[in-house]
Amino acid sequence: MEKTNRNIQGPRSKVAIIGTGSVGTTLAYTLMLREVAGEILLIGRNQAKAEGEALDLRHAQAFLPSPARVRAGVLEDAVDSDVVVACFSAPQPATLTDRNAMVRKNAELMREILPPLAKIAPDCKLVIVTNPVDPMTWLAIQLTGFPPERVFGTGTVVDSIRLRELLSADLRIHPDDLRAYILGEHGDKQFAAMSLAQAGGERIVPTPERRAFCERVKGFGIEIFQKKGNTSYGIAQATSYIIESILFDERRTMPLSVLLDGYLGLHDLCLSIPVVVGRNGIERHIQPELSGEEIALFREAADTVRSIIDNLKKELP
Repeated sequence: MEKTNRNIQGPRSKVAIIGTGSVGTTLAYTLMLREVAGEILLIGRNQAKAEGEALDLRHAQAFLPSPARVRAGVLEDAVDSDVVVACFSAPQPATLTDRNAMVRKNAELMREILPPLAKIAPDCKLVIVTNPVDPMTWLAIQLTGFPPERVFGTGTVVDSIRLRELLSADLRIHPDDLRAYILGEHGDKQFAAMSLAQAGGERIVPTPERRAFCERVKGFGIEIFQKKGNTSYGIAQATSYIIESILFDERRTMPLSVLLDGYLGLHDLCLSIPVVVGRNGIERHIQPELSGEEIALFREAADTVRSIIDNLKKELP
């Protein structure tokens, strides 16, 4: 059934990727290999690089049974896009240790790019990858005026997969069969909601060793960045997973950075909670019952993100 659904919808879908660095180009390659979209548009400041990446991708997809249309373009070409992905970022220092240090420069890019995009592709679903993803997702909602169900960040999807990879090795169960989430901030204030973790209906006991996994997960992104200069494969797969759930209306549950609408009494900020993702974007917020300790950790994450958002508010028109 899924294969038929994909054959019907895939050729009709257009995905625009803004930002042709490591994340944007790896995402384009992933979407191409997984035959997710009928058209993939690459938009970058360096037009020659975007054209070169598109040409290289077209040559690679000649090996695929159902090639997509891959091309480079400018922002105006994003018209009629079903999904637009914000992968752009200001240059990151090699010594980066905190995603929140990127707020000011990436907020400037958001203010430059998103208002005209909202006019060009007013009906798209907008996926934010740009870091720090939680305040950038909040800012994107303000700048576009889109309803919050159509603007969301990749949040802690990749962090949750990293946690499941560690738990999988420990439990000797495939990661896809584990239900375990990292929630809160995509950053230092993220936490593993171990009270919810289970496999096959059986609770995953939060041993000290498994609790320590969350601390390891927190540092993986920065560790990868410092060792290879970027993170690309994990976040590209995570973003493709989100896009597939939208384009094929799969209604998958995943932890994304979304505008909170009262969960734990919190409003007007974006953090990662489990949501259902389908054709309309965020179809439903899921409100899990966390332990007392986890609620406190979620509120700590909220305080951190809110302090950044309060500063961003001062610079809004």
